[in-house]
Amino acid sequence: MQELSFEESLEKLEEIVNRLENGDVPLDDAIDEFTKAMQLVKICNTKLNNAEEAIAKIVQDSGEIENFNLNE
Repeated sequence: MQELSFEESLEKLEEIVNRLENGDVPLDDAIDEFTKAMQLVKICNTKLNNAEEAIAKIVQDSGEIENFNLNE
């Protein structure tokens, strides 16, 4: 699951939330879905933190705002 992009993770997270909000998910399945959702939240947080660190480094290195690529 770690190879998912931020957008893919967020989309899957939204799907899980929608299923859980419908309320017709059996308890055991809901627990499994909740566990997957928490893993997706962790992936999203990691990617956001990495992006924030990349932006901070670019700004600190040059003192100016520069274009950057998150995949570098």
